[in-house]
Amino acid sequence: MKRLILTGLLLGFLVIPVSAAELRGVEMPDRITIAEQSMVLNGMALRKKVIFKVYVAGLYLPDKESDARKILSADSPRRTVMHFLRSVGAGKVNGAWYEGLEANTPGYSADLKQRFDKLAGFMEDVKSGDELVFTYLPGKGTEVTVKGSVKGTIEGKDFADALFACWIGEKPGPGEGFKNGLLGLEN
Repeated sequence: MKRLILTGLLLGFLVIPVSAAELRGVEMPDRITIAEQSMVLNGMALRKKVIFKVYVAGLYLPDKESDARKILSADSPRRTVMHFLRSVGAGKVNGAWYEGLEANTPGYSADLKQRFDKLAGFMEDVKSGDELVFTYLPGKGTEVTVKGSVKGTIEGKDFADALFACWIGEKPGPGEGFKNGLLGLEN
C-alpha cells in the first residue's frame, strides 16, 4: 500500500502542466495544434469600450510575428479566439465586422461584402464566458465557431485577410493598443 501511494505521488510530480498565458482572468494555451500544425500564441489583448471590458482575444500563428503586414500577406494558418467578458448582442458584433471591413479594406468587392454578410448570419448574441473562434486554413477558408458550434467555413484568403485586419490592420477597430497586444508588443 505504501509503495502504491509513493508511486502515485511520484507520478503526480512527473505530470508537466500545460503552459498558458493569462489576461484579465482569461487563460489561453501557449501552443495549440490546428490541422496537424503546431501553433503558438502570438499575443493577447483586451477589447474595452469606454469603461467596459468587452472581450479578451488571442492570436495564434505558426511562429511568433510582430509585423501585421507579414501576418496578413502570409498564406498560412491563423486563429483568433475572442473570449467575452460581458454580454454583447449579435447586431453590435456585426456592426464591428462591417466597420472593420470599411476601415481596413478600401475598395472591397461586392463578393467580399457578401462573405461578410455570411459571417454576420453566423453571429448570435453572446454572454460572459462565450467564445467566437476564427480559424483560417489555406485552401479551405475561415472556419467560424460560435459558442462551441461550428457555423460554417467562408472561402478565400481575401476574406481571412479582411477579417483579421479588423484586429491587426492599419485601422483596427479595437485600437492600436489592442493590435499591439495581439502582435506580442504589449499586454
